Formats: sequence, structure tokens, C-alpha cells
Amino acid sequence: MSFDRKLMKNGNGWALCINSVILNLIDVNPETDMVKYTIENEKLIIEKSNKKIEKL
Repeated sequence: MSFDRKLMKNGNGWALCINSVILNLIDVNPETDMVKYTIENEKLIIEKSNKKIEKL
């Protein structure tokens, strides 16, 4: 499965918007879960992290 998405300007950098369908596929709740990203062989891999968002 693959998706084509454009990047959006975000301050001095660029951001990738991840829609709810993709978040559901990797079982991520953006209110409580963090994501982990790695780069392997020029590929960006995004997966659910074991860490949770800490609330202040």
C-alpha cells in the first residue's frame, strides 16, 4: 500500500500531514501516542512508538 502526499511549509521546515485512515492502519491515537520514524535505504518509515505523550 502506498500514498502520495505533498509536504506543507511549517516555519523554517516542511511537514507531512498524516490523515486519519493512515493513523488507523498503524493504530495511532494522535492525542496519546507518539510515532517513531527511521530512514533506511532512502526510505522514511513511520511506526507507532512504545512511548506515550506526557500530559503536563
